[in-house]
Amino acid sequence: MNVNAESEKLKNMEERIQKLEETLTKVLCENAALKSTVLDSQNKIEYLQKENEAKKVAFSAGLLSSGLGHTGPIGTAKTLVYSKVFSNVGSAYDSNTGVFKAPIKGVYYFRFYAHCHSGTKMAVSLLKNGQTQCSVFSWKPVTNGNASNGIVLQLESGDEMSTQLWENTWVYDDANSYTSFSGFLIFPL
Repeated sequence: MNVNAESEKLKNMEERIQKLEETLTKVLCENAALKSTVLDSQNKIEYLQKENEAKKVAFSAGLLSSGLGHTGPIGTAKTLVYSKVFSNVGSAYDSNTGVFKAPIKGVYYFRFYAHCHSGTKMAVSLLKNGQTQCSVFSWKPVTNGNASNGIVLQLESGDEMSTQLWENTWVYDDANSYTSFSGFLIFPL
């Protein structure tokens, strides 16, 4: 047995072990950094998923949930309450009050339709926080009257949208939902 050769082998093994230990230390540090990066990424994904859910806002509703009939005429303006809800993603429309409440700041689109029979006067306005934004009107049509309007508005969180029947006018609706109100978030701000 050659002592010098064995000593050289031992020295080479010690150097290799030292390099392996250094490599292992580097790998463990990189692994810890990657774990931290993965955890941060998972947290960001969860946050973005929750934020994205808040951005899903859309509703559509017809005036009468069943049957047929007219609303009005009465001596004062009246908020129309659309009780036949087709969709209410984000639950921002309240079918008990007829009011849509913006859950987040953004740009929204609203449209409404109104229907009346011949010989009647129909007038409906779209209101933002109680202020008229646009309206539809039909004065005693010869046959049934229909009118619609739509608008793009920037809303703050908490702004309220509704439609209002003018005093001494009326609208008609039945199972076909001729009189309806819809809106959706185009994009958040």
